[in-house]
Amino acid sequence: MIAKQARVLVVDDDSDVLFAVKMLLKTEVQEVVTETNPERLLSLLSKQSFDAILLDMNYRSGVATGNEGFYWLSRILERDPQATVLMLTAYGDVPTAVRSLKAGATDFLLKPWRNEQLLHALTAALNARSGRHGQRAPQRPAAPRATAALLGESTAMQEVLALVEKVAPTEANVLLLGENGTGKELVAQALHAQSYRSSQPFVTADVGALSEGLFESELFGHVKGAFTDARETRVGRFQAANGGTLFLDELGNLSLPQQAKLLTVLQNRQVTPVGSNAPVPVDIRLVSATNAPLAELAARGAFRQDLLYRLNTVALTLPPLRERGDDVLLLARHFATMYAARNRKPTPDFTPAALARLRQYPWPGNVRELQHAVERAVILAAGPALQPQDFPLAPPTKPTAPALASAQPAKPLQLLEVEKNTILRVIERHNGNLTQAAKELGLTRTALYRRLEKHAI
Repeated sequence: MIAKQARVLVVDDDSDVLFAVKMLLKTEVQEVVTETNPERLLSLLSKQSFDAILLDMNYRSGVATGNEGFYWLSRILERDPQATVLMLTAYGDVPTAVRSLKAGATDFLLKPWRNEQLLHALTAALNARSGRHGQRAPQRPAAPRATAALLGESTAMQEVLALVEKVAPTEANVLLLGENGTGKELVAQALHAQSYRSSQPFVTADVGALSEGLFESELFGHVKGAFTDARETRVGRFQAANGGTLFLDELGNLSLPQQAKLLTVLQNRQVTPVGSNAPVPVDIRLVSATNAPLAELAARGAFRQDLLYRLNTVALTLPPLRERGDDVLLLARHFATMYAARNRKPTPDFTPAALARLRQYPWPGNVRELQHAVERAVILAAGPALQPQDFPLAPPTKPTAPALASAQPAKPLQLLEVEKNTILRVIERHNGNLTQAAKELGLTRTALYRRLEKHAI
């Protein structure tokens, strides 16, 4: 509960950034104080004490040196050498960020960050601070707070949690398998948080949404002038994750040329930015995820067998929500409590009929679909208890009459057919709103468009 008692100062000249951080942290810490002008920083520190400071690296438009951030970092540490300072940079300049660590910063975050990343980095920093001040700190950082998908008392989830605990402290590459919405990214975060790399970056990349042209630039970086829009040198996700964990999602959508480039990097442990001839060594722990049957794709020649061996040191399959029994009810209550607090509402009860409806529904969108359903119910419910009508869930797909009448065993659905049917059902549920459909499916709009094209929808 260290973070709940913390007072946090955020210094950034971008009011949108300050607003976003304050909204994210307001339920996570005791108080958030924001400041747009770093010139007022020392005056603030002379009047108030803070458990952590989030400090921007650059305050003037077009300047990416980080010098102002280093200056204010040094002034903070002059006042308090034990201060907990997390540096923020919008430029993805890892060498500059690493320099800030050497100058005394506790950690750094690249803008735009993922909310779970910021929360985890702040929690880890506060835990480390408590250890320095004589409180008992955990030997290994706890998993990120946003791990609702890892809540579960079912046998299936207990097996997942046991395997995560066993594999996390190792350097093994992990391949996460399972349907969309089962929590693969949250498991990746937990693997990182419980590893010996937990104080280093956790970086994600949705490779399924990357075109052939963007793949190398996003993952391996580029130098200034490498192509028309390359106005500045930029590090890729591999370099950004150096020393930490890289999570590659939607791996099954990689083309064979992309697979070959990825394999080369994993074999050589170095990347060559686009437009450069100088390889850069990288030290990352790789966690990857897919809902595609990679072994089947490899057998058909659609996925490289040698790459699969590299990725698949340990494979971990996440169970769909429909196979997790009463975990559905456990998660529903968790989300109800969370969204009631976020929307300043009393935590609602569930009527027995509502619980029965949730328990019987097959949840094709898994935990993510349940989360959105409960959020909507909490916001729109008229009474103190959630009713079945607060959950307008799509009816489960019924088998056709010929299938029921057939004396032959039903032919198993192919994965692509299941994916297509799920996409169609979710789009229909949102009345054709692709933004909302992509959100429920756990995809970017770009990734959803790729699937629409793949299935000729």
